[in-house]
Amino acid sequence: MNLRDYVATIPDFPSEGILFRDITPLMADGEAFHEACNDLIEYAKKIGAQVVAGPESRGFIFGCPVAHELKIGFVPVRKPNKLPRKTISYKYDLEYGSNELHIHADAIKPGQKVLIIDDLLATGGTVEATAKMIEELGGEVVGCAFLIELESLGGREKLSNYDVYTLMKY
Repeated sequence: MNLRDYVATIPDFPSEGILFRDITPLMADGEAFHEACNDLIEYAKKIGAQVVAGPESRGFIFGCPVAHELKIGFVPVRKPNKLPRKTISYKYDLEYGSNELHIHADAIKPGQKVLIIDDLLATGGTVEATAKMIEELGGEVVGCAFLIELESLGGREKLSNYDVYTLMKY
């Protein structure tokens, strides 16, 4: 199955000159969604993941089916004030501003092998922040998996210390 057939390209969204890669048609098609999740599951098995971490919100959408199938845990990575217990956080800069992510302080056990899953690898900032928090908690990031990689934006280089797996490249 060619998953690219299920990605809509929207010109000039959210601003002029941007080609937005919309994965909602892939998520809406049962066979395409199943295929994408199965590819991620096979990667998770190959790298020996013991837990999946996913940044909100699309990391939840693709990370949860992987964790469910492998009978391993899923750890949500959230924006400020979304997690109810003690958290650790990581602030990072974006092209125009900054962002902050949180993870529960007890979410990762020392030595645990963690796979980070998100929908898109662009500049790599979100997943780099996620990886730093996992490592602060003593976890080992054994892989970072994405549906789409936007190759020209440098995310793979930013994540060069990690194994990076993508289903599609643009």
